[in-house]
Amino acid sequence: MLNLAGQKGSVVQTFATMVNCALWVGYGFLKDKRDWPIVVANFPGVVFGAVALVTAL
Repeated sequence: MLNLAGQKGSVVQTFATMVNCALWVGYGFLKDKRDWPIVVANFPGVVFGAVALVTAL
């Protein structure tokens, strides 16, 4: 909400969100039998976390 209001936000929280989603995407993609629902559900979190990280700087 701070980013939308024009104020700088927490870089740590956005970075942690992006890393968490990236780890889930990696987990779902690297399993022997790929778990596509996990990959698809968490990939937007990587993208939106990166955008939020950039805007929080």
